[in-house]
Amino acid sequence: MSSGGVFESTDGGKDWKPLSKGCAADFLPTPDPEYGHDPYRVLLHPLMPDRLYQQNHCGIYRMERAEGEWVRIGRNMPKKVGDIGFPLVLHPRDPDTVWVFPMDGTEVWPRTSPDGKPACYVTRNAGKTWQRLDKGFPGRTWFTVKRQAMASDAHEPVGLYLGTTSGEVWASRNGGATWTSVAKYLPEIYSVEASELSR
Repeated sequence: MSSGGVFESTDGGKDWKPLSKGCAADFLPTPDPEYGHDPYRVLLHPLMPDRLYQQNHCGIYRMERAEGEWVRIGRNMPKKVGDIGFPLVLHPRDPDTVWVFPMDGTEVWPRTSPDGKPACYVTRNAGKTWQRLDKGFPGRTWFTVKRQAMASDAHEPVGLYLGTTSGEVWASRNGGATWTSVAKYLPEIYSVEASELSR
């Protein structure tokens, strides 16, 4: 929950405990608080449910549930881009592959593509390294992609879809290697979902 953090129940919701160890909260006076974090997207992989990924106000994280602590894998992103953003998408068959769409997370917080150069980033080794994927995107534009506005399908190769606050939908049929605008002039897009019929 926003301004609360990640919580976990192991008894069907009767009891809850915070699951925030290792997560930064740079905007709070306490360096390692138990509560008060601002997660944007938290996902577990269906083929490896003890692995969680998180994109929040202070970076990109992975947790191996047995260890019980978030590791900031976003520190491996290019420093000039940073690891602040909203959406996070998992590969349907590979728990090591994750896509993100970074935003400018400077103190001004414009929440747009860093330096006006939109790009998706992918890791194929659970966050050790990241690759920039921007072929097809405009060379200069200030996209904002909200936390629920990016999705993948189950095809091979995986299709990716994202919607912007300026009303555009972009799609990739090859795991983000190339992007195409498939819709324009829509209202602000808050959420995108992909079905088995996508494409």
